[in-house]
Amino acid sequence: MRLRLRNRWKYIGDNDGDWWKWAVFLDDEGTGDLAQIDSVEYVLHPTFREPVREVDDPHDGFMLETGGWGVFKVKAFVHLNDGETLKLTHKLVLKDTPERGVSD
Repeated sequence: MRLRLRNRWKYIGDNDGDWWKWAVFLDDEGTGDLAQIDSVEYVLHPTFREPVREVDDPHDGFMLETGGWGVFKVKAFVHLNDGETLKLTHKLVLKDTPERGVSD
């Protein structure tokens, strides 16, 4: 199965410092493996309100949208239709130049 966790970001800044809108999602590199997924449980940094969030909508790779100011390692428990669970990790990428982008 070819799945990897990626993120996109948009730098918005503010008067108090740096801030980004960002989203984390699964990429199957066109293999169709996303169709085998039931849901994704994302584990964010513990400083987030509700750091564990489940997404069961396959739209845009089970995308979770949120915002913040710092990088950390995102964990994802990928629950497959056959009952198996995969664990993926991804170090969040946030940049101010370019002010929007997608991680590799």
